[in-house]
Amino acid sequence: MTRIAVVGGGRIGEALIAGLLESGRATKDLVVVEPSAARAAQLADRFKIRVSKSVADAVVGADVVVIAVKPGVVDSVLTDLSKADLDTGADQVLVSLAAGVTTGHLENKLPAGYPVVRVMSNTPMLVGQGMSVLSPGRYAKPEQLEQVGEMLEAVGKVVTVPESQMDAVTAVSGSGPAYFFLVVEAMIDAGVGLGLTRDVASELVTQTMIGAAALLEQTEQSAVDLRGAVTSPGGTTAAAVRELERGSLRSTFIEALHAAKQRSAEHGASNE
Repeated sequence: MTRIAVVGGGRIGEALIAGLLESGRATKDLVVVEPSAARAAQLADRFKIRVSKSVADAVVGADVVVIAVKPGVVDSVLTDLSKADLDTGADQVLVSLAAGVTTGHLENKLPAGYPVVRVMSNTPMLVGQGMSVLSPGRYAKPEQLEQVGEMLEAVGKVVTVPESQMDAVTAVSGSGPAYFFLVVEAMIDAGVGLGLTRDVASELVTQTMIGAAALLEQTEQSAVDLRGAVTSPGGTTAAAVRELERGSLRSTFIEALHAAKQRSAEHGASNE
């Protein structure tokens, strides 16, 4: 079995560990690095896995080293890794879940030729429904990319894109959950304004969003087709959609995602 060292015991690291264990990984094949004693105790108690304060200790014998920390902490982790006994002659691979940190930046901080894979995941991985997008570095082998993909399938779906598309990925799926939450928030407020209680409005909107997403996933129809199927000419849905289009919803989303992509590129440049 693949041995995995997760550097960072926060929400994302915890979600990954939970998904891996639920998918059948053995506790003996997982170790997490967590400097906070209180947090380390929580993780050890919940998962019964080894918890270490030392990056150098945790990566020994690991096939996959996962960096699951905030972008500002990545360089500190890479410094610790550079002092560790990295297995450069084997198939050990580094996986970074830190937003905006390029494969080039990672490679420059590690021994020459060390394989890395950059990942952009989103928060639904906390409930096993994440969208993870992979971009391999220069030295990552196809079998290592496949190995990383299989690991992340424990917390959702996985696709691979060239790194040049990562800023667009960040705009669409990385930040994407926030857009849906904002729509849900607005619909709930509208429902309350129409006379529903907030609890009822929340249940109606949440289940409608879940059901709509399930239709998109489980049928072969596109979003355009599904919208058309519930939009009768002159009906209530048509009246609502007309107002949304009159309010420039579509163009606003386009502009919003362009803004997110631009900010992602700026963050990436600042991390170099």
